[in-house]
Amino acid sequence: MKNKQSTDMIRVLVIDDSAFNRRTITKMLEKHPNITVVDTAMDGQVAIRKVLKLDPDVITLDLEMPNMDGFTFLRWLMRNRPKPVIVISAYEGDENVVRALEMGAVDFIAKPGQITLKLIEIENELIDKVLQVARNVRFRKREIVTPQQRQFMKVQFHEIPITDRIKERYVIAIGASTGGPQAIRTILNKIYGIGFPILICQHMPPIFTRLFSDRLNAMVPIQVKEAEDGDIVRGGCAYVAPGGMHMTVELQKGYVRIRLERARTSERNVPSVDKLFSSVSRVYGPRALGVILTGMGDDGAIGARDIRKRGGKIIAESEATAVVYGMPKSVIDAREVDWIEGIDRIHERIIEWSGILRTS
Repeated sequence: MKNKQSTDMIRVLVIDDSAFNRRTITKMLEKHPNITVVDTAMDGQVAIRKVLKLDPDVITLDLEMPNMDGFTFLRWLMRNRPKPVIVISAYEGDENVVRALEMGAVDFIAKPGQITLKLIEIENELIDKVLQVARNVRFRKREIVTPQQRQFMKVQFHEIPITDRIKERYVIAIGASTGGPQAIRTILNKIYGIGFPILICQHMPPIFTRLFSDRLNAMVPIQVKEAEDGDIVRGGCAYVAPGGMHMTVELQKGYVRIRLERARTSERNVPSVDKLFSSVSRVYGPRALGVILTGMGDDGAIGARDIRKRGGKIIAESEATAVVYGMPKSVIDAREVDWIEGIDRIHERIIEWSGILRTS
Protein backbone atom coordinates (compact mmCIF):
# COMPACT_ATOMS: atom_id res chain seq x y z
CA MET A 1 0.00 0.00 0.00
CA LYS A 2 1.20 3.51 -0.80
CA ASN A 3 2.43 5.77 1.94
CA LYS A 4 1.76 8.89 -0.10
CA GLN A 5 -1.45 10.75 0.80
CA SER A 6 -2.93 13.82 -0.89
CA THR A 7 -6.29 15.50 -1.16
CA ASP A 8 -6.87 14.19 -4.69
CA MET A 9 -6.10 10.57 -3.84
CA ILE A 10 -8.98 8.09 -3.96
CA ARG A 11 -8.77 6.01 -0.78
CA VAL A 12 -9.91 2.40 -1.22
CA LEU A 13 -10.63 -0.39 1.27
CA VAL A 14 -10.28 -3.90 -0.23
CA ILE A 15 -12.40 -6.64 1.37
CA ASP A 16 -11.79 -10.28 0.39
CA ASP A 17 -11.22 -13.45 2.39
CA SER A 18 -8.42 -14.55 0.03
CA ALA A 19 -4.99 -13.13 0.90
CA PHE A 20 -3.94 -13.64 -2.73
CA ASN A 21 -6.91 -11.65 -3.98
CA ARG A 22 -6.31 -8.85 -1.49
CA ARG A 23 -2.68 -8.52 -2.57
CA THR A 24 -3.52 -8.72 -6.28
CA ILE A 25 -6.37 -6.20 -6.14
CA THR A 26 -4.19 -3.82 -4.13
CA LYS A 27 -1.34 -4.03 -6.66
CA MET A 28 -3.74 -3.44 -9.56
CA LEU A 29 -5.38 -0.41 -8.01
CA GLU A 30 -2.14 1.22 -6.92
CA LYS A 31 -0.81 1.23 -10.46
CA HIS A 32 -2.95 4.33 -10.90
CA PRO A 33 -1.30 7.48 -9.46
CA ASN A 34 -4.56 8.77 -7.94
CA ILE A 35 -5.60 5.60 -6.12
CA THR A 36 -4.28 4.35 -2.79
CA VAL A 37 -5.43 1.27 -0.89
CA VAL A 38 -5.64 2.45 2.72
CA ASP A 39 -6.12 -1.08 4.07
CA THR A 40 -7.59 -4.52 3.46
CA ALA A 41 -9.98 -6.75 5.40
CA MET A 42 -10.57 -10.49 5.35
CA ASP A 43 -14.25 -10.38 6.40
CA GLY A 44 -17.11 -8.05 7.23
CA GLN A 45 -16.35 -7.80 10.94
CA VAL A 46 -12.83 -6.55 10.31
CA ALA A 47 -14.13 -4.30 7.53
CA ILE A 48 -16.58 -2.49 9.82
CA ARG A 49 -13.77 -1.56 12.21
CA LYS A 50 -11.64 -0.28 9.34
CA VAL A 51 -14.48 1.73 7.80
CA LEU A 52 -15.05 3.47 11.14
CA LYS A 53 -11.33 4.12 11.58
CA LEU A 54 -10.27 5.02 8.03
CA ASP A 55 -13.40 6.40 6.31
CA PRO A 56 -12.43 5.20 2.79
CA ASP A 57 -13.82 6.79 -0.38
CA VAL A 58 -14.55 3.50 -2.21
CA ILE A 59 -14.84 -0.13 -1.10
CA THR A 60 -14.29 -3.28 -3.15
CA LEU A 61 -16.23 -6.20 -1.71
CA ASP A 62 -16.21 -9.96 -1.99
CA LEU A 63 -19.56 -11.49 -1.04
CA GLU A 64 -18.69 -14.98 0.16
CA MET A 65 -16.62 -14.63 3.34
CA PRO A 66 -16.44 -16.31 6.78
CA ASN A 67 -17.56 -14.73 10.09
CA MET A 68 -19.51 -11.89 8.43
CA ASP A 69 -20.35 -12.16 4.74
CA GLY A 70 -20.55 -9.33 2.23
CA PHE A 71 -24.33 -8.99 2.47
CA THR A 72 -24.34 -8.45 6.22
CA PHE A 73 -21.52 -5.93 5.88
CA LEU A 74 -23.31 -4.14 3.04
CA ARG A 75 -26.53 -3.90 5.08
CA TRP A 76 -24.60 -2.34 7.98
CA LEU A 77 -22.71 0.02 5.69
CA MET A 78 -25.77 1.41 3.90
CA ARG A 79 -27.54 2.07 7.20
CA ASN A 80 -24.59 3.60 9.03
CA ARG A 81 -21.80 4.82 6.73
CA PRO A 82 -23.02 4.76 3.10
CA LYS A 83 -20.09 4.43 0.68
CA PRO A 84 -19.67 3.49 -2.98
CA VAL A 85 -19.20 -0.29 -3.11
CA ILE A 86 -17.94 -2.25 -6.11
CA VAL A 87 -18.66 -5.97 -5.80
CA ILE A 88 -15.95 -8.28 -7.13
CA SER A 89 -17.54 -11.68 -7.51
CA ALA A 90 -17.09 -14.91 -9.44
CA TYR A 91 -19.46 -15.60 -12.35
CA GLU A 92 -21.24 -18.32 -10.42
CA GLY A 93 -22.37 -15.66 -7.95
CA ASP A 94 -24.60 -13.85 -10.46
CA GLU A 95 -27.75 -13.92 -8.33
CA ASN A 96 -25.78 -12.72 -5.33
CA VAL A 97 -24.47 -9.79 -7.36
CA VAL A 98 -28.00 -8.69 -8.25
CA ARG A 99 -28.98 -8.96 -4.60
CA ALA A 100 -26.00 -6.79 -3.63
CA LEU A 101 -26.96 -4.16 -6.21
CA GLU A 102 -30.47 -4.06 -4.76
CA MET A 103 -28.95 -3.51 -1.32
CA GLY A 104 -26.95 -0.49 -2.48
CA ALA A 105 -23.75 -1.64 -4.19
CA VAL A 106 -23.19 0.65 -7.18
CA ASP A 107 -21.34 -1.65 -9.56
CA PHE A 108 -19.75 -5.06 -9.95
CA ILE A 109 -16.93 -6.88 -11.66
CA ALA A 110 -16.95 -10.60 -12.42
CA LYS A 111 -13.62 -12.10 -11.44
CA PRO A 112 -12.31 -15.13 -13.36
CA GLY A 113 -11.76 -17.24 -10.25
CA GLN A 114 -10.96 -17.26 -6.56
CA ILE A 115 -7.23 -18.02 -6.57
CA THR A 116 -5.90 -17.53 -10.05
CA LEU A 117 -3.36 -15.48 -11.92
CA LYS A 118 -6.19 -14.59 -14.32
CA LEU A 119 -7.45 -12.12 -11.72
CA ILE A 120 -5.11 -9.57 -13.32
CA GLU A 121 -7.42 -9.56 -16.36
CA ILE A 122 -9.88 -7.25 -14.59
CA GLU A 123 -7.26 -4.57 -13.87
CA ASN A 124 -8.33 -1.90 -16.36
CA GLU A 125 -12.03 -2.38 -15.63
CA LEU A 126 -11.42 -2.21 -11.88
CA ILE A 127 -9.37 1.00 -12.05
CA ASP A 128 -11.88 2.64 -14.38
CA LYS A 129 -14.84 1.82 -12.13
CA VAL A 130 -13.10 3.00 -8.97
CA LEU A 131 -12.34 6.32 -10.66
CA GLN A 132 -15.90 6.64 -11.96
CA VAL A 133 -17.70 5.93 -8.70
CA ALA A 134 -15.32 8.07 -6.63
CA ARG A 135 -16.04 11.06 -8.87
CA ASN A 136 -19.76 10.57 -9.45
CA VAL A 137 -21.43 8.61 -6.66
CA ARG A 138 -23.13 10.19 -3.66
CA PHE A 139 -25.13 8.54 -0.90
CA ARG A 140 -27.73 9.10 1.74
CA LYS A 141 -28.69 6.56 4.39
CA ARG A 142 -31.36 4.13 3.24
CA GLU A 143 -33.43 1.66 5.16
CA ILE A 144 -33.05 -1.96 4.07
CA VAL A 145 -36.41 -3.67 3.74
CA THR A 146 -36.38 -7.30 4.84
CA PRO A 147 -38.55 -10.03 3.25
CA GLN A 148 -40.55 -10.23 6.52
CA GLN A 149 -41.53 -6.57 6.15
CA ARG A 150 -42.94 -7.01 2.65
CA GLN A 151 -46.67 -7.62 2.37
CA PHE A 152 -48.17 -7.57 -1.07
CA MET A 153 -50.50 -9.26 -3.52
CA LYS A 154 -49.56 -9.88 -7.14
CA VAL A 155 -51.56 -7.91 -9.68
CA GLN A 156 -52.99 -10.16 -12.37
CA PHE A 157 -52.32 -9.55 -16.07
CA HIS A 158 -54.93 -7.37 -17.78
CA GLU A 159 -55.75 -8.37 -21.32
CA ILE A 160 -55.78 -5.57 -23.88
CA PRO A 161 -58.89 -5.86 -26.07
CA ILE A 162 -58.01 -5.70 -29.74
CA THR A 163 -60.71 -3.03 -30.17
CA ASP A 164 -58.82 -0.55 -27.96
CA ARG A 165 -57.75 2.58 -29.78
CA ILE A 166 -54.17 3.80 -29.52
CA LYS A 167 -55.23 6.98 -27.66
CA GLU A 168 -56.74 4.84 -24.90
CA ARG A 169 -53.45 3.13 -24.12
CA TYR A 170 -50.81 4.52 -21.80
CA VAL A 171 -47.43 3.38 -20.49
CA ILE A 172 -44.65 4.14 -18.02
CA ALA A 173 -41.08 3.82 -19.33
CA ILE A 174 -38.23 3.82 -16.80
CA GLY A 175 -34.54 4.35 -17.57
CA ALA A 176 -31.68 3.84 -15.10
CA SER A 177 -28.03 2.89 -14.81
CA THR A 178 -25.67 2.97 -11.80
CA GLY A 179 -27.74 2.73 -8.62
CA GLY A 180 -30.85 1.82 -10.59
CA PRO A 181 -31.86 -1.59 -9.19
CA GLN A 182 -32.66 -0.21 -5.75
CA ALA A 183 -34.41 2.87 -7.18
CA ILE A 184 -36.55 0.79 -9.55
CA ARG A 185 -37.63 -1.53 -6.76
CA THR A 186 -38.59 1.46 -4.60
CA ILE A 187 -40.91 2.79 -7.32
CA LEU A 188 -42.50 -0.54 -8.25
CA ASN A 189 -43.35 -1.23 -4.62
CA LYS A 190 -45.47 1.93 -4.53
CA ILE A 191 -47.38 2.04 -7.83
CA TYR A 192 -48.89 -1.43 -7.96
CA GLY A 193 -52.50 -0.22 -7.85
CA ILE A 194 -52.61 1.68 -11.14
CA GLY A 195 -52.38 -1.32 -13.47
CA PHE A 196 -50.23 0.36 -16.11
CA PRO A 197 -47.80 -1.51 -18.34
CA ILE A 198 -44.23 -0.61 -17.37
CA LEU A 199 -41.13 -0.82 -19.59
CA ILE A 200 -37.76 -0.86 -17.81
CA CYS A 201 -34.37 -0.13 -19.32
CA GLN A 202 -31.60 -0.79 -16.76
CA HIS A 203 -28.00 -0.72 -18.01
CA MET A 204 -26.90 -4.25 -17.18
CA PRO A 205 -25.14 -7.05 -19.09
CA PRO A 206 -26.74 -10.31 -20.26
CA ILE A 207 -27.71 -12.92 -17.64
CA PHE A 208 -27.98 -10.27 -14.94
CA THR A 209 -31.15 -8.74 -16.42
CA ARG A 210 -32.92 -12.09 -16.19
CA LEU A 211 -31.85 -12.48 -12.58
CA PHE A 212 -32.81 -8.88 -11.87
CA SER A 213 -36.29 -9.30 -13.35
CA ASP A 214 -36.83 -12.60 -11.50
CA ARG A 215 -35.86 -11.01 -8.19
CA LEU A 216 -38.10 -8.00 -8.83
CA ASN A 217 -40.98 -10.34 -9.63
CA ALA A 218 -40.54 -11.98 -6.24
CA MET A 219 -40.17 -8.72 -4.33
CA VAL A 220 -42.71 -6.22 -5.75
CA PRO A 221 -46.51 -6.39 -6.16
CA ILE A 222 -46.34 -6.25 -9.96
CA GLN A 223 -45.72 -9.03 -12.44
CA VAL A 224 -42.16 -8.54 -13.74
CA LYS A 225 -40.43 -10.48 -16.51
CA GLU A 226 -37.45 -10.13 -18.81
CA ALA A 227 -38.87 -9.03 -22.14
CA GLU A 228 -38.98 -11.37 -25.13
CA ASP A 229 -39.27 -10.37 -28.76
CA GLY A 230 -42.94 -10.21 -29.74
CA ASP A 231 -44.32 -9.90 -26.20
CA ILE A 232 -47.67 -8.09 -26.08
CA VAL A 233 -47.45 -5.15 -23.68
CA ARG A 234 -50.12 -5.76 -21.05
CA GLY A 235 -51.36 -3.74 -18.11
CA GLY A 236 -50.23 -4.84 -14.67
CA CYS A 237 -46.93 -6.18 -16.01
CA ALA A 238 -43.42 -4.75 -16.08
CA TYR A 239 -40.93 -5.73 -18.80
CA VAL A 240 -37.15 -5.51 -18.29
CA ALA A 241 -34.99 -4.99 -21.39
CA PRO A 242 -32.54 -7.92 -21.76
CA GLY A 243 -28.84 -7.20 -21.39
CA GLY A 244 -27.04 -6.84 -24.71
CA MET A 245 -30.31 -5.97 -26.48
CA HIS A 246 -32.19 -2.78 -27.32
CA MET A 247 -35.89 -2.86 -26.46
CA THR A 248 -38.45 -0.87 -28.45
CA VAL A 249 -42.22 -1.09 -28.99
CA GLU A 250 -44.41 -1.05 -32.07
CA LEU A 251 -48.12 -1.22 -32.85
CA GLN A 252 -49.02 -4.35 -34.76
CA LYS A 253 -52.53 -5.59 -35.58
CA GLY A 254 -54.14 -3.79 -32.67
CA TYR A 255 -51.53 -4.77 -30.09
CA VAL A 256 -48.45 -3.01 -28.79
CA ARG A 257 -45.59 -5.49 -29.05
CA ILE A 258 -42.02 -5.49 -27.80
CA ARG A 259 -39.19 -5.68 -30.31
CA LEU A 260 -35.64 -6.65 -29.40
CA GLU A 261 -32.54 -5.85 -31.40
CA ARG A 262 -29.04 -7.06 -30.60
CA ALA A 263 -26.74 -4.16 -29.79
CA ARG A 264 -23.45 -3.54 -31.57
CA THR A 265 -20.33 -4.02 -29.49
CA SER A 266 -19.33 -0.41 -30.16
CA GLU A 267 -22.48 1.02 -28.57
CA ARG A 268 -21.98 2.66 -25.19
CA ASN A 269 -25.45 2.47 -23.64
CA VAL A 270 -26.97 -1.01 -23.73
CA PRO A 271 -29.88 -1.39 -23.39
CA SER A 272 -30.57 2.14 -24.66
CA VAL A 273 -33.00 4.37 -22.78
CA ASP A 274 -33.07 6.74 -25.77
CA LYS A 275 -34.19 3.99 -28.14
CA LEU A 276 -36.91 2.79 -25.75
CA PHE A 277 -38.25 6.28 -25.01
CA SER A 278 -38.25 7.33 -28.66
CA SER A 279 -40.25 4.25 -29.69
CA VAL A 280 -42.66 4.78 -26.78
CA SER A 281 -43.25 8.35 -27.96
CA ARG A 282 -44.18 7.14 -31.44
CA VAL A 283 -46.60 4.47 -30.23
CA TYR A 284 -48.19 6.08 -27.17
CA GLY A 285 -47.89 9.81 -27.94
CA PRO A 286 -49.32 11.97 -25.12
CA ARG A 287 -50.12 8.90 -23.00
CA ALA A 288 -46.49 8.10 -22.32
CA LEU A 289 -44.66 8.87 -19.09
CA GLY A 290 -40.86 8.61 -19.00
CA VAL A 291 -38.96 8.32 -15.71
CA ILE A 292 -35.22 9.01 -15.63
CA LEU A 293 -33.44 7.64 -12.57
CA THR A 294 -29.88 7.54 -11.26
CA GLY A 295 -27.07 6.74 -13.69
CA MET A 296 -23.87 7.93 -15.31
CA GLY A 297 -23.88 9.64 -18.70
CA ASP A 298 -26.74 11.18 -20.66
CA ASP A 299 -28.73 8.22 -21.96
CA GLY A 300 -32.40 9.18 -22.04
CA ALA A 301 -32.06 12.88 -22.88
CA ILE A 302 -32.87 12.40 -26.58
CA GLY A 303 -35.71 10.01 -25.82
CA ALA A 304 -37.15 12.38 -23.20
CA ARG A 305 -37.23 15.12 -25.81
CA ASP A 306 -39.15 12.84 -28.18
CA ILE A 307 -41.71 11.92 -25.50
CA ARG A 308 -42.36 15.56 -24.61
CA LYS A 309 -42.47 16.60 -28.27
CA ARG A 310 -45.45 14.25 -28.73
CA GLY A 311 -47.23 15.43 -25.59
CA GLY A 312 -45.95 12.91 -23.04
CA LYS A 313 -44.46 13.74 -19.64
CA ILE A 314 -41.05 13.22 -18.03
CA ILE A 315 -40.07 12.76 -14.37
CA ALA A 316 -36.41 13.06 -13.37
CA GLU A 317 -34.93 11.92 -10.06
CA SER A 318 -33.58 14.83 -8.03
CA GLU A 319 -29.92 15.39 -7.23
CA ALA A 320 -30.76 14.95 -3.54
CA THR A 321 -31.45 11.21 -3.91
CA ALA A 322 -29.76 10.09 -7.13
CA VAL A 323 -26.76 7.89 -6.40
CA VAL A 324 -25.29 9.20 -9.67
CA TYR A 325 -26.83 12.43 -10.98
CA GLY A 326 -25.61 12.13 -14.59
CA MET A 327 -28.70 10.85 -16.43
CA PRO A 328 -31.28 12.96 -14.56
CA LYS A 329 -29.04 16.03 -14.85
CA SER A 330 -28.77 15.67 -18.63
CA VAL A 331 -32.56 15.74 -18.96
CA ILE A 332 -32.95 18.62 -16.52
CA ASP A 333 -30.20 20.67 -18.16
CA ALA A 334 -31.88 20.13 -21.54
CA ARG A 335 -35.18 21.35 -19.98
CA GLU A 336 -36.93 18.20 -21.13
CA VAL A 337 -38.60 17.49 -17.79
CA ASP A 338 -42.00 18.12 -16.21
CA TRP A 339 -41.30 17.07 -12.63
CA ILE A 340 -38.14 16.70 -10.53
CA GLU A 341 -38.62 14.53 -7.46
CA GLY A 342 -36.68 12.49 -4.92
CA ILE A 343 -36.92 8.71 -5.24
CA ASP A 344 -39.36 8.50 -2.32
CA ARG A 345 -41.86 10.83 -4.05
CA ILE A 346 -41.66 9.83 -7.70
CA HIS A 347 -44.54 7.42 -7.19
CA GLU A 348 -46.74 10.36 -6.13
CA ARG A 349 -46.17 12.06 -9.47
CA ILE A 350 -46.88 8.81 -11.33
CA ILE A 351 -50.17 8.40 -9.46
CA GLU A 352 -51.03 12.05 -10.09
CA TRP A 353 -50.35 11.59 -13.81
CA SER A 354 -52.49 8.45 -13.92
CA GLY A 355 -55.34 10.29 -12.22
CA ILE A 356 -55.25 13.04 -14.84
CA LEU A 357 -55.45 10.40 -17.58
CA ARG A 358 -58.38 8.62 -16.01
CA THR A 359 -60.44 11.81 -15.78
CA SER A 360 -59.50 13.20 -19.21
